[in-house]
Amino acid sequence: MSDTCPVAPVYVCASDALVEGGLGVKLPAAEGAGRTTVFFVRYRGLVYGYVNRCAHQGVELDWENSFFTRAGDLLMCARHGATYQPDTGLCVGGPCRNGRLAPLQVQERDGAVYWLPGGKVRPLDEAAEAPTGPA
Repeated sequence: MSDTCPVAPVYVCASDALVEGGLGVKLPAAEGAGRTTVFFVRYRGLVYGYVNRCAHQGVELDWENSFFTRAGDLLMCARHGATYQPDTGLCVGGPCRNGRLAPLQVQERDGAVYWLPGGKVRPLDEAAEAPTGPA
């Protein structure tokens, strides 16, 4: 698939599945020839999505879909403790200070959350073949 081909929105979850400061939702993704994951969280009423990769050493951030600090105010790398602003992805503490998470385009409509893929990060084939909306 070429970067110029439009990719249909990918259904992530029902809107109410993302709770303010709660667990996130992860999906498998492809970046170039490699595999990765992407994640989606709710913060201050809005949904944000990022590539699940710490700016410090490239490891996944979460521990069992938990992305937030206990206070629910920052995203935190479970391995190295780097912290990120949930609304911008900017690293504000830890070894990657001033680094940034790679953002994803997200849309929330009709009680559902959708990822609008673009650029180098794409859904894996099996993710692209998943249902495109709530059942």
